[in-house]
Amino acid sequence: MIIVDDALKQRQADNRPLRVALIGAGFMGRGIANQIVNYVPGMELAVICNRTPENAEKAWQYAGKKEFVEVSNESQLEDAIRRNQPALTSDTSVACQSGSIDILIESTGAVEFGARLVLQAIEHKKHIVLMNAELDSTVGPYLKVLADQAGVIYTGCDGDQPGVQMNLLRFVKSIGLIPRVCGNIKGLQDRYRNPTTQEAFAKQWGQTPTMVTSFADGTKISFEQSIVANATGFKVSQRGMIGWDYDGHVDELTTQYDINMLREHGGIVDYVVGALPSPGVYICAEASDPNQHIYLDYGKLGKGPLYSFYVPYHLTVFEVPLSAARAVLHNDPVIAPMGAPVVDVVAAAKVDLAIGDKIDMLGGYKTYGLCEDAGIVNNDRLLPIGIAEGAVVKRPVCKDSVLTVDDIDLPDNTCVQLRNRQNMHFASNS
Repeated sequence: MIIVDDALKQRQADNRPLRVALIGAGFMGRGIANQIVNYVPGMELAVICNRTPENAEKAWQYAGKKEFVEVSNESQLEDAIRRNQPALTSDTSVACQSGSIDILIESTGAVEFGARLVLQAIEHKKHIVLMNAELDSTVGPYLKVLADQAGVIYTGCDGDQPGVQMNLLRFVKSIGLIPRVCGNIKGLQDRYRNPTTQEAFAKQWGQTPTMVTSFADGTKISFEQSIVANATGFKVSQRGMIGWDYDGHVDELTTQYDINMLREHGGIVDYVVGALPSPGVYICAEASDPNQHIYLDYGKLGKGPLYSFYVPYHLTVFEVPLSAARAVLHNDPVIAPMGAPVVDVVAAAKVDLAIGDKIDMLGGYKTYGLCEDAGIVNNDRLLPIGIAEGAVVKRPVCKDSVLTVDDIDLPDNTCVQLRNRQNMHFASNS
């Protein structure tokens, strides 16, 4: 959103910086810290929260800050802010309770931790930006209800592919076209990748093997397209999405989709592996006005009926701070659920599962995620993968079978409780 830069410059001129608390100091967190500290006028990174304080120290150092103070309560953080001293803490409640913090950016990607954090932020009426499609897909619709009740913004972020898709979709709708496909471009997908196969790549980029595995095995893109579906009302045309292997340009996908199928669904979320430009996003849209067809052809977009729009990149940490500015300064969420879940991500067995097996974390050895329409998930009692970690298998499940909630014993944790509350809330409001 171009107007954000002027609004931030005005905050800088007025000496009223937008103050941010960053939750998580991993690969993405370090990049966000560097971006805010060095390249976003009118925004101040006040505190970095991380369960391991040493990692928060490294994030501050990565951003060029050599002196910082560890704080353990709200009063100490307020004092650090008054003295313009970078702060760190292992206690997220310190940031949530601070009256000087305008917004939190969550960059952990951990579902259970993220769930507790968002509840805490909402309780203290703090806006929150998520880099956590896993959490958003699993219980985001209900968290959005709670945020609305508290009068705070709950949003995903610019820079990740779902946010880039939503920005592009808003543009396409603003020029009078009808979006029919929201798509994501991948370079690789292999459902059987695991932390062992991805260890070397993860080490190269300073990421965790499980996170990298979730990219490779399709779980991450399933979560990402699920939250796009929940923000748009688009569905999936089949379990797991279409997901063509296609080595041509993304513009050529306009000839691959059946427009009657797209109209029947009202629009779908999808992805493609291998298309150019990668790693970007695309929208396929149609125009209902014959006059528009003339000018779209004149603009070199072809003769329809589908027209291609794309962004050839997503710049993650470079764009995330803009999401915070949009939320605080313009009350404008980048991407958020529009109501009841539309598409969920279900757990499929990566290997044969035996009685007594415990489901490991996302991007692990046991399961991968697939998109499925939420109505089917509820009717068939399919297991959302976002609540599967720690579940114990109580009857055998064959490789590539989708698990049901009757196949496992679920843990009793915050995310499972929120999922149950979400189911009850939207069932009673249907």
